[in-house]
Amino acid sequence: MMIQRDAMLTQLGYVPNSALLGQLERIENNTVGYEKINKHIMDLHDALKVDGSFVAMSNTNDYFKIKIGVASPEIVEEVHEKIKHFSDKFKVSVKKLENKETYYIIGFNH
Repeated sequence: MMIQRDAMLTQLGYVPNSALLGQLERIENNTVGYEKINKHIMDLHDALKVDGSFVAMSNTNDYFKIKIGVASPEIVEEVHEKIKHFSDKFKVSVKKLENKETYYIIGFNH
């Protein structure tokens, strides 16, 4: 089931407007198999919030990004494990950015 764009933006903490809706549409079109994984992206966002991490729209590329926003090395490691589990379980391709605690969600990995 596809989540409506307004609802998706709201769940991610954005206030929907035409610019953000356009950005979300570009991300959807750029994310391989988006319709298969959009619900899982929201589930991941909810699971990461407890650790101070989150899913957001990238400002520089048309992808969702996973931002690890915690200080403790133990929690950072736990978040990396959650992301790996999400990626493996739902066949989602993610790319870790060099020297940053950030991943891009590339798309569904057949």
